[in-house]
Amino acid sequence: MFGNFVKGLSEFGYEQGRNIDIIRRTDILGDRVPSIEEMVALLKPDIIAVPATLEAVAARKATSTIPIVCPALADAVHLGLIASEARPGGNVTGIAPYIAGLPSKQIELAREVVPKASRVGLLINMSDPKGPPQVGDLRAACAVLSLSVVEAEASTAQDIPTTLTTLANEGVDVAVVLQTNLLLNMSEQIGAIALEKRLPTVFGYREHVTHGGLVSYGVDLRWCYRRAGYYVDKILRGVRPGDLPIEFPSKLWLAVNLKTAKALGVAVPAGLLARADEAIE
Repeated sequence: MFGNFVKGLSEFGYEQGRNIDIIRRTDILGDRVPSIEEMVALLKPDIIAVPATLEAVAARKATSTIPIVCPALADAVHLGLIASEARPGGNVTGIAPYIAGLPSKQIELAREVVPKASRVGLLINMSDPKGPPQVGDLRAACAVLSLSVVEAEASTAQDIPTTLTTLANEGVDVAVVLQTNLLLNMSEQIGAIALEKRLPTVFGYREHVTHGGLVSYGVDLRWCYRRAGYYVDKILRGVRPGDLPIEFPSKLWLAVNLKTAKALGVAVPAGLLARADEAIE
């Protein structure tokens, strides 16, 4: 996603080495990646750009004065990072990648690709701030449709094979994978295991589908990271981060992997295919 962030900066006229210096944590101390606290102490940057919520929490602990921009900021009020979405008030701002009600749409999508589904598996990751709200919405959406739910939690990358095996052994008809950093980072492994277990999967991020997942509907992270360039530009021009409202993406992205569908024996409905923003063959 770093490339999308750089592209977003370029849209506002910023070019690395000419009028902006972008220093990544991995560039600072050679073989050892410094903590955010070390980075702040060593560099004293004008702005800290962090990839997601957990890093935003760490950056906020390191400084309450340097502006922090996060393109995937979730549960920020509850975590004390901002006062409100309309008026953040402190030194943190950015884009929220989670939209209330989206999990209900993902359950509808699960029923669309597996019409006779009655048992839904949830691959969850409750340690991520984005996790609990999604789980609550998914449970409620399943209850409305009288779908039974099987949950399996992956707290670490090592848990993923076991959790997917659990869902498969429990006989779920389709699985929904939460939108969290851990599960996104492990998208290739999740896609491979789900295919091995012949488990149709629904995701929130298209990156899962590009790595072999069946179908996704949700926020386009590429847009979020590009949009972070707007916040950086505003702050460099003198706007305080606390005066920059949190933004919510207005466009959602539907992606389907036709190769995976064929391997799973899933007939992708023509209507879904016609609506898809991206079809991978």
